[in-house]
Amino acid sequence: MTAPWPEPDRALFSISVAAELSGLHPQTLRAYEREGFVEPARSPGGTRRYSGAEVDRLRNISELADAGVNIAGMHRILDLEKTVRKLHAKLSAFEALEVEMRSLKAEIASLRDGHGKTTKRRRDRST
Repeated sequence: MTAPWPEPDRALFSISVAAELSGLHPQTLRAYEREGFVEPARSPGGTRRYSGAEVDRLRNISELADAGVNIAGMHRILDLEKTVRKLHAKLSAFEALEVEMRSLKAEIASLRDGHGKTTKRRRDRST
């Protein structure tokens, strides 16, 4: 379950808080960082700071581990999920363009109909 973070990318949580929020041990968070699953920000003193989005990602990884997925499988699944999100975004953009295209076609048709009537009226007047 994803929490409604007001600023999902803002690094707010120390490792102990992120561990508690994700239901994982701090050592597990460090291991997942080494694996490249998360990349927490660092404070000026070098302390890890996790964002809400990273906590959500850790929860997702935890669910995969609980389902018996190994590290390589986790990487593949997370990469595929990222690809799916990108494709959904592109599809949404294409759908918006399609709506705009239909609107423009309707406007063009309307303008053509209006122009055709004007031309017909001019011809009728000239005879």
